[in-house]
Amino acid sequence: MSDRDVVVRLDGLHKSFGRLEVVRGVDMEVHRGEVVVVFGRSGSGKSTVLRCVNFIDDPSAGSVEVAGIRLEGGHRTRRKREQIRQLRLHVGMVFQQFNLFPNMTVLDNVTCAPRCAGRGTGDEIVERARDLLDRVGLSDKAEEHPIRLSGGQQQRVAIARALAMEPDVMLFDEPTSALDPELTGEVLAVMKSLATEMRMTMIVVTHEMGFAREVADRMAFFHEGRILEQGPPDQLITSPAHPETRAFLDAVL
Repeated sequence: MSDRDVVVRLDGLHKSFGRLEVVRGVDMEVHRGEVVVVFGRSGSGKSTVLRCVNFIDDPSAGSVEVAGIRLEGGHRTRRKREQIRQLRLHVGMVFQQFNLFPNMTVLDNVTCAPRCAGRGTGDEIVERARDLLDRVGLSDKAEEHPIRLSGGQQQRVAIARALAMEPDVMLFDEPTSALDPELTGEVLAVMKSLATEMRMTMIVVTHEMGFAREVADRMAFFHEGRILEQGPPDQLITSPAHPETRAFLDAVL
């Protein structure tokens, strides 16, 4: 693939919190339509990398490039804040917790961001939101409030909300970890449809190895703030090169 196909590029990414270095020189490219599953032990830096891609956390060193917008960490000047805002317009993010606005209906939650960003007329925004709710199987819940939904339904609303901005890449930070096991499947099914039907570019932090084997183009194992190894799911799951990867997989499979 050419450089024009690269949606996300990380070059020498580092992130420290005080004296604790959490991310230690991560290089990664994610191409258009590619699904990359990131996995590893708690504290290995995988979620922090996602937060750096969206500049929720500023990198301590290195650079992040999304849809051709390249930024480094450092002091947030007025110009830098505008650049971050522009970068975020290309990124959708789904967190462990659903973070829906409890005082808004499901439809209002999905339309809020595109309204604020001026992404079309009011009617166009509502029509797209309803289409997205239909895609995630919640067209009949548009006028409900989040408190009346199950955890799985709320996470599917959160996915629709992120998609409403028509991002170039979707980031998923352990999207099923807060769900009861019986609700996990409905969220993973939506994510699978994004990958297989929409060919959405996705970076997914998850321990759901069945999903990874079925949907991912590539997997990356994080260990102590670095990518220890990466490759196609069948190769990484069945024949990992490093004993740390094998030990982790033995624990989760």
